[in-house]
Amino acid sequence: MNGNTELLNYIYQNSQMGTETISQLLDIVEDETFKKQLQSQYDEYKQMHESARIMLNSHGYDEKGIGAFEKIRAYLMINMQTLTDKSASHIAEMMIIGSNMGVIDAVKNIKKYHDAEEDIVKLMEKLKKFEENNIHTLKEYL
Repeated sequence: MNGNTELLNYIYQNSQMGTETISQLLDIVEDETFKKQLQSQYDEYKQMHESARIMLNSHGYDEKGIGAFEKIRAYLMINMQTLTDKSASHIAEMMIIGSNMGVIDAVKNIKKYHDAEEDIVKLMEKLKKFEENNIHTLKEYL
């Protein structure tokens, strides 16, 4: 795999984790305003996920989604962390932690794959900016 493919797969997997996590949280969240915010984030993750898939396929590569173990681990972690506290504040905190990890990984990957094709780097930068905006927006719910 080359740098272009690795960077696109990172975007693909990050956005997949975002959509799957938020999909699970939408069933848990009771605050309607917060639910709308999460739905908006879900829609953006979905769009980036599709963009990464299309770009991977156009470069002749198949997308590599997150593994079953990672999906199960995330599912169980969400269930455990929301078992006793389903408040918007607690869920926002969980989401901020996830977005912070996304920003860190995005910065690392942009540096690591700085020589990737410009449109791929731009999509990675778009994901980074999106994660940063999520952090800012979610602070309102803390």
